[in-house]
Amino acid sequence: MEFQDKVVVVTGGAKGIGKCIAEMFQKEGAHVCIIDTEKNDYFQGDVGSQDILEQFHQKVIDDYGHIDYLIHNAKPLFKGIDECSYDEFQYALSVGVTAPFYLTKLFQDDFRKGGCIINISSSRDGMSQPQSESYSAAKGGIHALTHSLAMSLAGKVRVNSISPGWIQTESDQTVYQGADVLQHPVKRIGKVEDIAHMVLFLCSDKASFITGENICIDGGMTKQMIYHGEHGWEYKG
Repeated sequence: MEFQDKVVVVTGGAKGIGKCIAEMFQKEGAHVCIIDTEKNDYFQGDVGSQDILEQFHQKVIDDYGHIDYLIHNAKPLFKGIDECSYDEFQYALSVGVTAPFYLTKLFQDDFRKGGCIINISSSRDGMSQPQSESYSAAKGGIHALTHSLAMSLAGKVRVNSISPGWIQTESDQTVYQGADVLQHPVKRIGKVEDIAHMVLFLCSDKASFITGENICIDGGMTKQMIYHGEHGWEYKG
């Protein structure tokens, strides 16, 4: 197995995309260290706290002495300008940008050769809907952090990001059909496995010439040119 005995850190790994990433690495023989506010088998805590990040880092190093891959997946708060307070906006940035920066800083000398960082951004890093400012700002920040870290850590660790589109997780049991599905050029909604497979690819030797990049996995949605009255699109605002 390609990832046998590799040490993988996954933030936000107790559910959704993060859980799938963790389980896929475990199936490949890796040791996975999860940090999440929800209960899990490794470490329960809030990545928005500096003290918690430092405690988590120390536990991982005490347990394994090094890491191979660092996956920043913790989800920031989703609130818009009408309802989001100053403190809530700052907290969204703490989870979505500051935590990836600081956890990378803590682990930067602990990577083994071939180390890799994957930041989970969002297709909202480049487009928006109303009332999404806290989330979009955090995702735009981690997108920019990716290419900056790739240069600062050049020769030591590769750094890339992934921007998922509409991904259905285990908490959403809706059977989507009709326009929800057909609006996607690939004619389906995304699955958590779509993201996890890309994470494992980017961490593999097959991707050893890729760093500083963002890969959008959204079924082609952000590539569509949409105008009222053309190709079946209708504006009803």
